[in-house]
Amino acid sequence: MAFGIIGVIIVILVVIGLLCFKIVPQNCVGLLETLGKYSTTRQTGLNFRLPLIQRIRVVSLALQPLKLAGYSVITKDNADIGATVTLNFHVTDPVKYCYGNTNSIESMQQLVRGHLRDIIGRMELNQALGSTSKINQDLAEAIGDLTNTYGINVDRINIDELKPSAAIQASMDTQLKADRERVAAISQAQGEAKSIELRAQANNEALVATAKANAEATKTKADAESYRIDRVQAALKNADQNYFNNQSINAFETLAKSQANLVVTDGTKLDQTGQSAVLAKLLGQEQHTN
Repeated sequence: MAFGIIGVIIVILVVIGLLCFKIVPQNCVGLLETLGKYSTTRQTGLNFRLPLIQRIRVVSLALQPLKLAGYSVITKDNADIGATVTLNFHVTDPVKYCYGNTNSIESMQQLVRGHLRDIIGRMELNQALGSTSKINQDLAEAIGDLTNTYGINVDRINIDELKPSAAIQASMDTQLKADRERVAAISQAQGEAKSIELRAQANNEALVATAKANAEATKTKADAESYRIDRVQAALKNADQNYFNNQSINAFETLAKSQANLVVTDGTKLDQTGQSAVLAKLLGQEQHTN
């Protein structure tokens, strides 16, 4: 019987302890409410309260991550893109956080969305897609310190994704493909132009080389002809009058043996007939020799 009474007393004490005491965890604070009205702030540890009259609301002061659901924003050039944002925040004023707003977290999210729409709304699509770092910075400056309103401080904001709509993405892919094809066509045209230029240069060099070779051959032939004529003239200078007289006789003898039976010549220049024959003979010998 005695043990039963002791057991009941222990149970009653445990229940009273659970009702009268509240443990506030590490990195948290407790807001003591008396009959629903805020009374004071309690710190970490075991805290007393009056059962049924008072309660302690525990508020965490630790850094908390929050990912905002993706939502649509419109750029300056009326492009529809989806935005996904992640932020980290912590409570700086538990009283304002709990009593100054019915839902401080939701209010903070709405504020972030509104500022993000305003920032991206002043940018064109290509600028927005390539400026996530600047958007993060502008958004952090726009939000600032939310302690005075919601008792919250946003420590970090990050734009996880800015994704154009399916229609805009398809249009961008088409434009990108067209740009690549244009660049490829330009490169091919430049290559063909360079090839034509090189071929024309090679042909010009070949023509110049051929012209130089022909000029050298003509010069060599002219030099040879001049040399041959000089030799003939030198040979004629060394011949005496008797030689030419003998050649004249031989020439008339040859004419006499030919089918022609009439020769007309200047009587005063009969001796030149031999010279002509000698000249013809020497020229003929030179030609056979060459």
